[in-house]
Amino acid sequence: MFVVLGVALLVKPQMFRTILPEFVRSPALLYLAGFIGLLAGMVLVLTHNVWVLDWRLIITVIGWMTLVRALITIFQAHWIVAASTTILAHRGIFVGAAVTNLIIGLVLSYFGYAS
Repeated sequence: MFVVLGVALLVKPQMFRTILPEFVRSPALLYLAGFIGLLAGMVLVLTHNVWVLDWRLIITVIGWMTLVRALITIFQAHWIVAASTTILAHRGIFVGAAVTNLIIGLVLSYFGYAS
């Protein structure tokens, strides 16, 4: 998922720049995203809450970050709207997000499949 998102952000950044403003204008979509994120975060936290200093910690941190972001999306949606304005104003954020997603995805793929 991280690799696909990273590649998509690099290959079709304009698509994301078009979708983001429409997305944050819809309270229903924001709530739905928060709810789905809450489910995903809870699943990760409840099934993989491993606090050891190795690659598995990445999954644990992603789970907790997903859970926190989902709660923010549900209870403080205006923060998400404000963040989207900042993201749209800085073109480099898309490249940074793409590279970060690619790195996380490749690291998790390596340890998950190769080791």
